[in-house]
Amino acid sequence: MYRFLLTRQWVILTLLTLVLIPTMVELGFWQLHRHQHRVAQNSLISQNLKADPVPVARITSPGHTVPRADYWRAVTATGTFDTAHEVVVRRRTSDDDRIGFHVLTPLDLKGGGTVLVNRGWIPTAASQQAFPKVPAAPRGEVTVAGRLKADETTGSSGIKDLAGLPDRQVMLINSSQQSQLLSRPVLGGYIEQTSPEPSDGTPEPIASPDDSSIGPHMAYAVQWWLFAAGVPVGWVILVRREKRDRLEAAKQAAAQDEAAEQPEPATA
Repeated sequence: MYRFLLTRQWVILTLLTLVLIPTMVELGFWQLHRHQHRVAQNSLISQNLKADPVPVARITSPGHTVPRADYWRAVTATGTFDTAHEVVVRRRTSDDDRIGFHVLTPLDLKGGGTVLVNRGWIPTAASQQAFPKVPAAPRGEVTVAGRLKADETTGSSGIKDLAGLPDRQVMLINSSQQSQLLSRPVLGGYIEQTSPEPSDGTPEPIASPDDSSIGPHMAYAVQWWLFAAGVPVGWVILVRREKRDRLEAAKQAAAQDEAAEQPEPATA
């Protein structure tokens, strides 16, 4: 009664089942790895934000690529803002998802060198080609505290580095690019400023990274594994149902044949 498994329909269904099981298992492990990555990232964020701030020049230098272990590291920098070479970074969103700019200002360090400081978010100007109104940076010597971030690239951020932008507008926060524009060395990475906070609230400070949410990845992993377990169960149920239907059909056919073979009653 299981010869029907060799029919074209059942062969295809069985092959599909054999493909779905390992695929769903692999998707479950993929979601599990994403969960583990998120947990590790949250731990790194918490650890680096709670660490005692260190002078930025102690952990980065011109041409230095900020390693993942130093992302969001609490740092300080003392120097003077170079507002003459200030630029804005296009297509950045505020905490409430408004499109605008990030203000990127070089800070000439007291002991020598320059580091980029992302001072926060401002709204767009009336025209995409116009330079927006940027709140003035503090004058004179200032000590900035913030989070160390790695240079942005198209590969790491997914942001396309467009050419032909209006003057003093950029797409990426990249120390190498700004070093060429400034014609002087710039420390690798940049500081996401947290203090001093602007007195009038602008630029809007960038919110701290989320180090508590783990997302739905673990739940998705469990769902994929439940689906993988359910596929063979469903296959067995379908096989048994097919067998039952075929047995009932065979019995009905046999009963009809038996009835047809019985002689008709004689008539008087």
